Amino acid sequence: MELAFVIEKFVLITVVFVLTLLVAMYSTLAERKIAGFLQDRVGPNRAGPFGILQPLADGAKMFFKEEIIPTESNRFLFIAGPSLAILTACIGSAVIPWGQKLTFGDYVVDLQVTDINVGILYIFGVVSLGVYGVMIGGWASNNKFSLMGAIRAASQNISYEIPMGLSIIALLMVTGTLSLKEISEQQSGFVNWNIWYQPLGFLIFLICAFAETNRTPFDLPECETELVGGYHTEYSSMKLGFYLFAEYINMFVSSAVMATLYFGGYNFPFMYDLGLSENWITIIGVIMLFAKIFFFIFFFMWVRWTIPRFRYDQLMNLGWKVLIPLAIANIVLTGIVITVKDLL
Repeated sequence: MELAFVIEKFVLITVVFVLTLLVAMYSTLAERKIAGFLQDRVGPNRAGPFGILQPLADGAKMFFKEEIIPTESNRFLFIAGPSLAILTACIGSAVIPWGQKLTFGDYVVDLQVTDINVGILYIFGVVSLGVYGVMIGGWASNNKFSLMGAIRAASQNISYEIPMGLSIIALLMVTGTLSLKEISEQQSGFVNWNIWYQPLGFLIFLICAFAETNRTPFDLPECETELVGGYHTEYSSMKLGFYLFAEYINMFVSSAVMATLYFGGYNFPFMYDLGLSENWITIIGVIMLFAKIFFFIFFFMWVRWTIPRFRYDQLMNLGWKVLIPLAIANIVLTGIVITVKDLL
């Protein structure tokens, strides 16, 4: 039984890892296609039918490009930076419940790598570690533009993790648990989705997710017009590819977390009224979860090609003077509503 459990988890980890890489890989194609559509052009269409092989061509190009390590850089940390960035991006999906259980005779497969009772804290821990990859890479490059981008990334992450954490506190007051699995199970009915109970908390979390993933309009750490390429200015070949790929993986994981916390996760309307078996409900639930994730990924891309980049002072003002007070007000309001509800 122990061997079967180990094999099950190994297969699940492999499937989640491969799916994460596939989604991130084809997100690069989707980004360019959506940009082309919004700018009234075609986008990449040469590599394969409709450009479907473009991500493979881009990956091969990055892999075979010349490897350059600056002479005056710290060689070990220069390599460790992108390695840490891609590592922390990939391990964030370990606590996300992708669906309910699949039953094969007497054997039950849980579609979650691990269900820990502090799943949200795990996500926050991984997110806070991710910025070290950016900081180390920017500092080790021995380039003033890279260092400035690393400093921006660090201060931006610190500034926006605070309102993100405060928005989660309000959600915790409603759900009473930090387990992502339990939060998903509590949202079994459409009216029970947390977006109806925490709309302001979701808005704050969404804005902070843009900042945490360094996406436009919060991509100040790699602001090309000011910092050449930001923290990855000196990088080339697959080390640059790791940094760019980590951004898309983080976007995928952030979308999965938002779908799980606020939009019911794998739950969908009337799921128990269809008269289907539990396995079919689980499979449809997985499909619905990925549909929600793809919507959020599309939203990330839509915003990138619609809204201009903030100035750095505007970025800090929004985080400290707007989002943090709003998040605190949301906690107070949530406490008042819960108290009144208990009294009634």
